[in-house]
Amino acid sequence: MPQAMATEVQKQCETIEECYEFTLSFAARGSASDEGSELRAHLTRAVAAMRGLERSCAESIAQEKLAAPDKSRVDKYEAFFAVLKRDAESALAAMELVLAQPRIGAQLIDNLNASIHLRALLADLFLVTEILDVRQK
Repeated sequence: MPQAMATEVQKQCETIEECYEFTLSFAARGSASDEGSELRAHLTRAVAAMRGLERSCAESIAQEKLAAPDKSRVDKYEAFFAVLKRDAESALAAMELVLAQPRIGAQLIDNLNASIHLRALLADLFLVTEILDVRQK
């Protein structure tokens, strides 16, 4: 993938991963409320990144089609990005539900972090990030 597209996808991945790391530390502190913390800001940025993943992936696929004469390779990206889209939609629904709460405590964040939907998305992002890092080298 061209570096410009990879960079956009990588930034979105990093934003979501940073949110996850922050939520882990928030949950570990055992706070009863998110008041006075950066939790909502991290969650909001991650939600925006999740919403942008589909567009960034579509742009990456379009660039890959221009750069790759081998259609079977492009098909692999399209298939995986379809999985990524589904996982992002599921994780997004969970994050938006959490953000809709008037108070977010450590236990709620612990449950979000344990969500199979969020974990599936994170695994997808780790895979994409590694592929993009290797391709850029």
